[in-house]
Amino acid sequence: MTVSNDGQRKKTIKPTLIPWRFVLVCAVVSIVFAALVARAAYIQIIKPEQAVLESDKRTLRVEKLHVQRGMILDRHGNELAVSVPVVSVHANPLNLDKSLHAQVLKAARKAGEKTAALKDNKEELARRKRALYQADPRWQELADVLRINKKSLDEKVLSDTSRQFVYLKRQITPAVANYIVSDLKLNRYGIHLLDESKRYYPAGEVTAHVLGFTDIDGEGIEGIEKLYDAALTGEDGRRTIRKDAIGREIEVLHERERVKPDNIQLSIDQRIQSLAYKALKSAVLSYQATSGSAMVVDVTTGEVLAMVNSPSFNPNNLATAAPHKRRNRAITDLFEPGSTMKPLSVLAGLEYGTIETDSVIPTKGWLRIGGRVVTDPRNHGAMDLRTILQKSSNVGVSKIAQTMPKRDFIGFFQRMGFGEDSGTGMVGESSGLFSPHGRWSDFEVATLSYGYRMSVSTAQVARAYATIGAGGVHRPLTIIKQTDPVPGERIFSEKNAYSVLEMMESVFERGGTATRVKLDGYRIGGKTGTSKKATYGGYGDEYVGYFAGIAPVSNPKLAVVVMVNEPGGDVYYGGDVAGPAFAEIMSGSLRILDVAPDLEATAAINYGRLYDQY
Repeated sequence: MTVSNDGQRKKTIKPTLIPWRFVLVCAVVSIVFAALVARAAYIQIIKPEQAVLESDKRTLRVEKLHVQRGMILDRHGNELAVSVPVVSVHANPLNLDKSLHAQVLKAARKAGEKTAALKDNKEELARRKRALYQADPRWQELADVLRINKKSLDEKVLSDTSRQFVYLKRQITPAVANYIVSDLKLNRYGIHLLDESKRYYPAGEVTAHVLGFTDIDGEGIEGIEKLYDAALTGEDGRRTIRKDAIGREIEVLHERERVKPDNIQLSIDQRIQSLAYKALKSAVLSYQATSGSAMVVDVTTGEVLAMVNSPSFNPNNLATAAPHKRRNRAITDLFEPGSTMKPLSVLAGLEYGTIETDSVIPTKGWLRIGGRVVTDPRNHGAMDLRTILQKSSNVGVSKIAQTMPKRDFIGFFQRMGFGEDSGTGMVGESSGLFSPHGRWSDFEVATLSYGYRMSVSTAQVARAYATIGAGGVHRPLTIIKQTDPVPGERIFSEKNAYSVLEMMESVFERGGTATRVKLDGYRIGGKTGTSKKATYGGYGDEYVGYFAGIAPVSNPKLAVVVMVNEPGGDVYYGGDVAGPAFAEIMSGSLRILDVAPDLEATAAINYGRLYDQY
């Protein structure tokens, strides 16, 4: 007990301990502590994967190390297809929605509104976000600079706000990209740039059908681009890194090196390719033809030096390329080759020994075979083999075909590669229409001797003539540059091959079918061909004009084939519509390759100027 200053007594109260409260507090603290320890142990020891996953989401980044697509080169290393750096613009609609959401709520707080009520009103919140978006003039500027419709832009960035990636425009120029970054400054709204590459073809339509093209993602779609897509693509590298809270790289966890792509070097000579395309295009336009194709082949190696088609397209702007212009007609389109097969018929007779080089074949202008009649435009009487090719006599080659068994004659054309592809391996190549094992009548064998009853491509004709120029060595054609000649198989004798080649010179002499075709300084063995196009139930009124030849005769180097499909007007013979283009291509190619002339002025063949109609 204590006494106060005023003399009153006060009772001192001592604190007392209430046991049950103390126990309760200790129990609660212990339980909470135990729960925290248990939770920490569960997260870090028993189930650490989730924590690691959440940490990785915030710190781990995977970067691609892009690799440019390989180049396509011509035989001299000139670039035919290259990849150039471009930039694509993409958006993050989720990021944009979050940014607009935050700005709307901030504006509402400044206006004294209750943000909780606004958050609950989904329709009003969405309306305000769209209004805020539409009020920003930078979005209209973005649509204008990307040359896309504003409504299209709005739909991409506002329609589905759950997406985190959507392309706005692919492959824009660096100048446009710089404007978006430096002037519009929309990165806070999820507008970002992505480095990519775009395929560019310096030669344009000249090499379009050979090279093909790629899609916007750089994947080969046609031609060499598709055939060698895997080799040209390579493989991107990858870096897995860890970043801190402000985006600094602090650790490289894994790195995979880039696999560089291969460069593909073609057998194509860009100079000859350009020459051939110009000549063919001129022929197609001059004679109002539907289409045309041409090929130049090195007979000593089997390499394709030029493969062109008309009409063509610009692979740098596929928007203007109609589907029919994209077809590589030199390997896909099939026609009956007509009289270009007559040298092969003569060669077959020589090879099987049923005729000799000095044989004379009696004719009278027509020949009845199995109830059908084979005719010539006029009766040339008895002709030697050279004259048969000069006059392009159907009756003459039909009688040669009758001198040997059907199986041998048909088998000779089969060995020449008809009925199979030419060996280039290019996408879409046709093997032609030829049935060597079918039932052939005598008349059908006769029509085969002058180029009917079979359909072939320009590439197949070029391969057959290259075989003659190679002295009987049959090689597959190749579009890839070779260090050594493509391995081949001898299918007839060199002596007979060169005998027929010399006979083919008569086509350019007075009385031949190509007297207007001239190559000053070079001896040429060639053959014209004109065939009617087959229609349902027979043949129509449309024609296909061919000109195929080999030069120089004294030392064959090149085989050239020109095809002109459906020439308009009254001029449709192969010597007329395809001959001038053949002469331009052959003479220009020989000079480009620096092949020495083999026709001496004093011993020049007398090229007549009188034209005998085929």
